[in-house]
Amino acid sequence: MIGGFLGAGKTTTVGRLAKHLSDQGLKVGLITNDQAGGLVDTKLLRGQGYATEEIAGGCFCCRFNTLVDAASKLTNTTKPDVFIAEPVGSCTDLVATVTYPLRRMYGDSFTIAPLSVLVDPIRARRVFGLDAGGTFSTKVAYIFKKQLEEADIIVISKSDLIDDAQREELRAVLTKEFPLAKVVTASPRQETGLDELFASLMTDEQARRNPMAVDYEVYADGEALLGWLNATVTLKSDDEFEANDFLKKLATNVQGRLQLAGVEIAHFKMTFSPDDGIAGELASINLVRSDYVAELGMELDEPSTGGQLIINLRAEADPASLMEAVKAGLEATASQFFGLKATLDHEEHFRPGKPTPTHRDG
Repeated sequence: MIGGFLGAGKTTTVGRLAKHLSDQGLKVGLITNDQAGGLVDTKLLRGQGYATEEIAGGCFCCRFNTLVDAASKLTNTTKPDVFIAEPVGSCTDLVATVTYPLRRMYGDSFTIAPLSVLVDPIRARRVFGLDAGGTFSTKVAYIFKKQLEEADIIVISKSDLIDDAQREELRAVLTKEFPLAKVVTASPRQETGLDELFASLMTDEQARRNPMAVDYEVYADGEALLGWLNATVTLKSDDEFEANDFLKKLATNVQGRLQLAGVEIAHFKMTFSPDDGIAGELASINLVRSDYVAELGMELDEPSTGGQLIINLRAEADPASLMEAVKAGLEATASQFFGLKATLDHEEHFRPGKPTPTHRDG
């Protein structure tokens, strides 16, 4: 299980690990997780050719039986040697509610790898007071820190974004705050520093220790401060348009509106699947902080006349205001492309409910 807060680089790391294992001749099955359906992550991973099951409607801890069912479904269809599970980015207490119950009830079927938790170094430096900049309120930061507290391996992800001195300063803080965890650095996007992480995941087993204490009232309050938005949009143009440019302009437009409202973005990502492209072809874009620049991950080689846009936005804000920003952004951005029409097909915007684990060992 590869955890970490929203925007930490989990999906990229899952994809890298899946490829690493596939290159060794192992079959992998991927399980994604979210509070709602229609995940960009699922689209991206399936687009890379991996058998992927999506669990929506709650964290793994609250959908434990569905997690087991998803593993069984993958077992019946593709018979994976390894399951890689990516939990919701606002979820914590995974050891007591997921991995320990799995080991207790299904220990004959599964070996549980160490829990790795990724951390965005710029976000982490702000949360731990090393740098100034936009960050979250205290109760959201509580979840962020609890994720790190239960980790067997803390991964300073995107390590290329900070210099050596900043990296070592952050490593020292994490080592002091969370002495039971092994701290490693990696850049999933640049594919550096991953060998040590992957070796630990494939050769070690999760440490047995007492589950951490969690104040579920603070945890619930922290999740409830986060606005969640998933939407699907049909784009149709009278002429060809550059979808890569559309994604960049839309991300920047929505980002600007949220910045004006003082909203801290946790993660904003989108994929576009062209109707007139090759099967599985995608364009994707990713924004992990309010003051960050949106980055294209996958790009289309050719213009398109239309297709499906999937939008996932998480931020510390009222969900309705997020929807307003997306709708206004869609209208403003579409108007910049001659003959382009954006039709909102489906939308969900809400605050996550209080987590109620199916099991909790300890």
